Amino acid sequence: MLKKFISFWLMPLPFCVTLLTLGLIFLLFTHRARLARGLLVMGVVLLALFSNKWVSTALVRPIEAKFAPIPDLIVGQSALTNLALCRYVVVLGSGHSDTPNFSANNQLSSAGLARIVEGVRLLRALPGAKLVVSGGGELGYPSHAEVLGRVATELGVNPERILRIEHARDTEDEAQSLNTLIGPTRIALVTTAWHMPRATALFQARGFNVLPCPTGYTARSNPNSSWNEYIWSVESLERSTAAVRERIGYLWVWLRGKI
Repeated sequence: MLKKFISFWLMPLPFCVTLLTLGLIFLLFTHRARLARGLLVMGVVLLALFSNKWVSTALVRPIEAKFAPIPDLIVGQSALTNLALCRYVVVLGSGHSDTPNFSANNQLSSAGLARIVEGVRLLRALPGAKLVVSGGGELGYPSHAEVLGRVATELGVNPERILRIEHARDTEDEAQSLNTLIGPTRIALVTTAWHMPRATALFQARGFNVLPCPTGYTARSNPNSSWNEYIWSVESLERSTAAVRERIGYLWVWLRGKI
C-alpha cells in the first residue's frame, strides 16, 4: 500500500496538480511570487506535454517496441515453433469492476479484456496447454482471476484447462505464485505491451523461459500522419501515465535486485 501511495503522487496528473496547487498557495498566501510563478509554469507545461499525443506516443513507444506481437494464427495450421513449445499461457491481471448484472467481459477493464482475448487466441493454437489467469479481488466479491476465467469459459475454453492465481497483489507476486503453482517452465506470457518488459524480467528472474506475447498496444504506427497526431487528449495523458509508471516500476525492482 505504501508503494502504491507513493507511486500515485509521482504519476503525471497528480504530480502536475500538486505543482499547480503549491504554486497557487505560494502566490496567494506568501510573498514568494517568483517561486509561485515557477511552480505554476512548470505544472502547466508538464501537463500540456503529458497530455499531447505526439509526446505520449514518443514516451511509450520504446517500451512497447521491445517485443513484437504474436502474428495471426490460422486455424488448422501448426503454431509457431516458439509458441508450440509452451505448455502454459499465462494472462496477467489487470482490473475489473464488481458491477451487478454485468457479464464478466463487460466488467473487465479495456486492458483486461485485451489480455484475456489474446490469451484465448493463443490457447486455441495449443491443444495441450493450460490457461493461467491471475488477479485478486475485494473481500466478498469474485477475484479478478475468476472473472478472467469466466470470460475464457464463455469464449469456449474448457474450465478444466484453467488455473487461477487469486491472491497476487502485483507482478512480482504473480511471478512468485506461478513458480509455486507450476514451477519454472516455458510459458507464453500475456500482458499489455507497455507492461511486458518489466513482467518478462520478473518472470525470467524466477526461472521461467518466457515467450513474450504483448497485446493492447497504445502506440500503433500510422502511415498517414495528420494534425491529429499532435493534439491533446485524456487518452494521451493515460498513455504518458503508463510510460512513467512502467519506468518507475522497472527502476524500483532493479534497485531491489529483483531483476
